[in-house]
Amino acid sequence: MSRKPECDYDVVVAGGGAGGVGAALGAAHAGADVLLVEKYGFLGGAATSSNVLAYCGFFQQGATPIKAVGGVADLVLDELRSLGLDCDPFCSPTTLNWIILLEPEAVKLALDRVLIKAGVDVLLHTRVAAVARTADRIQSVTLAGMEGRRRVAAEAFVDATGDANLAMLAGLDCRVGNENGHLQAISAPIRIGGRDHTVPIDRDAVIAGFEVYNRTGQYPSARTDGGIFTEVPRTGEMWWMMFDHAIADLSSESFTRAEQAARGAAHDYVDVLRAHVPGFEHAYLSSSGPQIGIRESRHPPARYDLTAEDLRTGRQRSDGVAKAAWPIEDHSEPGKPVYHSVGGDGFADIPLDCLRATGLDNVFYAGRLIGADDMAFGSIRVMGTAFATGEAAGRGACDCF
Repeated sequence: MSRKPECDYDVVVAGGGAGGVGAALGAAHAGADVLLVEKYGFLGGAATSSNVLAYCGFFQQGATPIKAVGGVADLVLDELRSLGLDCDPFCSPTTLNWIILLEPEAVKLALDRVLIKAGVDVLLHTRVAAVARTADRIQSVTLAGMEGRRRVAAEAFVDATGDANLAMLAGLDCRVGNENGHLQAISAPIRIGGRDHTVPIDRDAVIAGFEVYNRTGQYPSARTDGGIFTEVPRTGEMWWMMFDHAIADLSSESFTRAEQAARGAAHDYVDVLRAHVPGFEHAYLSSSGPQIGIRESRHPPARYDLTAEDLRTGRQRSDGVAKAAWPIEDHSEPGKPVYHSVGGDGFADIPLDCLRATGLDNVFYAGRLIGADDMAFGSIRVMGTAFATGEAAGRGACDCF
């Protein structure tokens, strides 16, 4: 590994969610000098920006949890344990899938710590604003931060932005949504404090309350089963996913309307709990998250797209670099997720070509940007799998120089 004199870093990673953190750690552990840039003032992606307080994809589906993701992700879990989270597999009573429950402030600090220990340079409040490239390589990126703009050159780059911002700026032809241009629904999980913990949450009462609210309320919920809820570790707050919203396009106008609706719904939904569900008489909205939870936006072109058939058969292959173990989770219709189990041994191998950009030899993808068809995307987009694809992308980037 030998960096050219004109390069500032070996690897630049755009995006500080699970995929970006995995990529930065993977590259750093392979001996690279790494820069990670993130638009928010904290890392963590959906776990910290959208109240998605569960790492999905770490375990296979089944009666007992079988680990599917390890590597640098274990460093993150170890750091979370040091901050008081047990990180044990938790079986969701609603979906029967194995997840790891999170508390967002612990996630923020844990990710800071693991990257500092790995020697990764991190720039928060920073995003990629422009790209300079040749026919088959990115040479440098222009970063926009608090101090203005600056150019950073590197040998290789990882797009872990979730929205394919790096790939789009590089001029790659990105697909929006599925093959018909339809985007999966977005969701707005909330955290609720003030519940009487001596009273179990009565799902039937939640359902009955929304039968009343949905007749006249401004933000009727498409979830008729009371939603997905659990308890946030350490804080004891209720974590609740009840609001889903169809999104027609990626315009700022559409997302503004969705954000406004999500905030209005959050307050209304807590009112429903106070009025109809025992134990919530003094409940209050603790957090609606800095932004709404986005499942899908742009898909950049990859050298191989993982397929639904790969997952249904649990296809294993010699060039696999990560495991897809989360069931296919389709949110095409708001509030009505559909799950399809992974076949074979309970996981499918993700090949390196899913992580490699078409047309650019030194660009890799991580997280929900990796190559996948419409159905397979519902499996690979989750955060546990993103850590694994991120680590593989970071290590793969080190083979470019």
